[in-house]
Amino acid sequence: MSSLQEAKRVLDIEAQAILALKDRLNDDFEKAVDMICQCKGKVVVAGMGKSGHIGRKIAATMSSTGTPAFFLHPAESSHGDLGVVAEGDCLLIISYGGGSQELTDLLSYVSRKGLPMIAMTGNPESQLAQAAVVALDISVTEEACPLKLAPTSSSTATLALGDALAMATLKKKGFKEEDFAEFHPGGKLGRRLLTRVRDIMHENGGLPVVKDSDSMVKAVSVMTGSHVRGVAGVTNQEGLLVGVITDGDIRRHLEKNKNPLESDIAELMSSKPKTIDPGELAVKALFIMEQFSIQSLFVVDPQTQKPQGLIHLQDLIKAKIR
Repeated sequence: MSSLQEAKRVLDIEAQAILALKDRLNDDFEKAVDMICQCKGKVVVAGMGKSGHIGRKIAATMSSTGTPAFFLHPAESSHGDLGVVAEGDCLLIISYGGGSQELTDLLSYVSRKGLPMIAMTGNPESQLAQAAVVALDISVTEEACPLKLAPTSSSTATLALGDALAMATLKKKGFKEEDFAEFHPGGKLGRRLLTRVRDIMHENGGLPVVKDSDSMVKAVSVMTGSHVRGVAGVTNQEGLLVGVITDGDIRRHLEKNKNPLESDIAELMSSKPKTIDPGELAVKALFIMEQFSIQSLFVVDPQTQKPQGLIHLQDLIKAKIR
């Protein structure tokens, strides 16, 4: 059998192991979700060997989706780490055989403290399954390992069921994208959902504004300032933004008038400029720029409509919003 054929065989077996879980889901799964949702403390995930590695991932997934969780190594728990388990916690213990010797002390402690426990095991008659409030069946008909020794299908099935448990809990808790972003401020989604226009806009010296009564010479001077990139906002006597002048406006006017600097600002500016509130998400600024094919957007006070800042497409790219 070629390596490609072997890979396909492994994937087929593991895919079937996951699909088989669907037929075994019952009210116990619902109870497990309820137990996690009702947990006042942390979800303590434990497991030995490959089950432990899978448990670490499940704990990490839960923590990132609104359920405080951490991994506790069963062997270390017998040497002082049991102190991290507290009243109000819920246990999720993983063991395919359900009889790992290293789990004995942890199970005894949980039993003495009367803490709720969910088991994920392939042996419903095991010590672990009997000690748990809810036992979820992760049994598989065969391992994908050709020697039938290394946990492969069983660990894949356990991981998939752990993901299902975490996602069902997420949905029941009403966890939203904004909540996810709070836990992932360094990721792209976090930046898109947390970064506001005010966080990256140019203001004060970086705000290019002229009055509608100013000369074009002054407008061009303002447009060449640092952080401006060839754009200037035009305000009226009340200080409200009434127009925008860009390099493109000047070039287009040059075709009709050989000396555009002698023209009035009102002749060159684009009236009814697109603007945005400083409190809006930066991703909305990106949407407006792409929708209207513009490179810059003036930021105005939502109450007074007076310009407060300027945001460029390059600012959004630099902030990794795009």
